Amino acid sequence: MPSARRPSTSPTRTRRPATTGTSRLRRTLHGPRLALHRRPRPVADTPADAAAAASTATPAPKPRNATLAALGVRNFRLYVFSQVLTNTSGWAARVAQDWLVLSLTGSAALVGLTVTLQFVPMLLLGLVGGVVADRFPRRRVLMVTQSVFGLSTLAIAVLAISGHVQAWHVLVAAFVSGLATVFDNPARQAFVHEVAGPEHLRQAISVNSAVFQLGGLVGPAVAGGLISAVGEGWTFLLNAVACLAAVVLLAVMRTGELTAAPVVARAKGQLREGLAYVRRSPRILWSVVLVGFVAITGVNMATVLAAYTDQVFRTDAGGYALLTSMLAVGALTGALLSTRRRGSRITHLVLLAGAIGLLQLLAAAAPSRPVFITVLIAMGVVTLLYLTGSNTLVQTTVAPHVRGRVMALYVLVLLGAQAVSGTLVGWICEHLGARAGMVACGVGPLLGAVVVGLALARRSDGGTRATIHRFTHRSPADEAPEPAREAAAA
Repeated sequence: MPSARRPSTSPTRTRRPATTGTSRLRRTLHGPRLALHRRPRPVADTPADAAAAASTATPAPKPRNATLAALGVRNFRLYVFSQVLTNTSGWAARVAQDWLVLSLTGSAALVGLTVTLQFVPMLLLGLVGGVVADRFPRRRVLMVTQSVFGLSTLAIAVLAISGHVQAWHVLVAAFVSGLATVFDNPARQAFVHEVAGPEHLRQAISVNSAVFQLGGLVGPAVAGGLISAVGEGWTFLLNAVACLAAVVLLAVMRTGELTAAPVVARAKGQLREGLAYVRRSPRILWSVVLVGFVAITGVNMATVLAAYTDQVFRTDAGGYALLTSMLAVGALTGALLSTRRRGSRITHLVLLAGAIGLLQLLAAAAPSRPVFITVLIAMGVVTLLYLTGSNTLVQTTVAPHVRGRVMALYVLVLLGAQAVSGTLVGWICEHLGARAGMVACGVGPLLGAVVVGLALARRSDGGTRATIHRFTHRSPADEAPEPAREAAAA
């Protein structure tokens, strides 16, 4: 058997482990130093050493705050600034618009008509706006819509400040604003991918959604202060200036740094294609269904807080401002937390929707104002976490070529349900009391959590665990090109 031992004792076989051992020792000594102290690797003495060093090089560490990294993108930073301006001032202008109609006419019915004129175009043409967002460059669409917003509110501002405004002027401006919203919302949602790029998409979506939702909470508080201090006309003027500033910010973006989005050629059946895509994509479908349940009663808090101020706590406008501000504090906290999340899952959304409903039931039973305010802050946190998570899940799941149409459907359900909920919750508060109105607010999110949760569980033949895995983890089909993904979903 000597021949069997000869290979193990040959000089060649004994020298190779020594070389490997040296390389391993070098990696052992130098690797931890790089990882722990981030010191530069010593210069290699030979090409072999250089190759070994390259093979063991530690990748560059990612920024500890991914949100700050996203805001480091110049185009996205300009976009966020424009959204902060237009969302906050836009919500302030809506409040000023309703108050101006009421002061001019004394008719609550005309105030309701003003709101209707703003939302009817979205309900009738919302999906058409999605087709436009997919068919034309989204930055150009946004520049046009923001110009329309700015000019319409500027006209009302001039008329109000000069003392020549009439109710029909405001009604016409509300309808024009509603038409512009049809095309603005889906384009704005889909444009996030272009300004931030795929590397920062999740954080960018969270920031954009947080800014949008915060505008709806902070804007009315800003309007209250401006109306009482300088009047409705100057509130409209502020919104006009903000919209025109947004046009400038969009214009100065660097086109070469935008992530090009596919422009869909004009063809028949594009609306049906978008709806069919949602139907074949379970995560998007159930996200849209759930946001409809939540929005129908759960996120329209202005009416019920006004009723609490008048009926329960017996305070004035300052008390209403306090409640609104506390909800905004919670929303701001939720917005900051949402930017640190790495992703979103449909099961998380179901839990958050249930939490919104439970907190609203708890608020309805709150025995004192300090307890109510504490629950209100928690409600703001959870609501923003849900809304940003839902938006993130839809946008990171949808294919680029139908992004505009899918986001149009999502916004249509979200805003359409809120339009319905305002009248519904207001009627309950007026006839059954503020606490009953808060209970009604909690019914929608809780019912949605139950319905969608049961639907997710029933889709799996193997039980709830298999369903949760199916809807919360991306499968190979999710990462496949769009035709393969649609075939897998079918």
